[in-house]
Amino acid sequence: MDVQTWWAFFMACWLIALSPGSGAVLSMSHGLNYGLRKSSATVCGLQLGLLLILLVAGGGVGTLLIASEWAFAAVKILGACYLIYLGWSQWRSVGNGLDIGHAQGAPALTWRQRVLAGFLTNATNPKGIIFMVAVLPQFLTEQRPLWLQLAIMSATCIGVDMVVMHGYAGSASALRRWMRSPEAMRWQNRVFGGLLMLVGIGLFFVQRGAGH
Repeated sequence: MDVQTWWAFFMACWLIALSPGSGAVLSMSHGLNYGLRKSSATVCGLQLGLLLILLVAGGGVGTLLIASEWAFAAVKILGACYLIYLGWSQWRSVGNGLDIGHAQGAPALTWRQRVLAGFLTNATNPKGIIFMVAVLPQFLTEQRPLWLQLAIMSATCIGVDMVVMHGYAGSASALRRWMRSPEAMRWQNRVFGGLLMLVGIGLFFVQRGAGH
């Protein structure tokens, strides 16, 4: 991958990362609920999901996934239902975490649970797969080893997304001091829970071939 191609992909990564989506909503939600340091686990989970999408799209599996109606529908429904579950869990929570049992006094999400939430949020997002299948081939060349190009592109995309998602989480975390009252926490849970459910509902309307 030459410098000009990498630079173009680098700029595309910023546009992709800054585009509002389920990852941004989850990062802000966990940043507000847990603080920047603890929400790093969520961001790491998001990057694991992004890495899976990059490998799936770059390896050509994404094209097959989009071409298969039942496989695409399965991923779409799974992703939509998971986001709606996360949103509903937060909406009905009276505490400060995306934990459906928090209202009954159970502890907030653990480090592993935050990583898993981030991973599943990105890994089951069909819009991400469609977008990457449409974008990656534009920057790949037959003159260079595919694995090397994918490694460089994955490192670039994940590095940019790490910065952006931490930025979202950090911005939300800065508001924590003003969001500690029970009434404020109730409204923040409803706002972010509602946004996650809306994103999840939106996934049901994603069609194969979008982004082509």
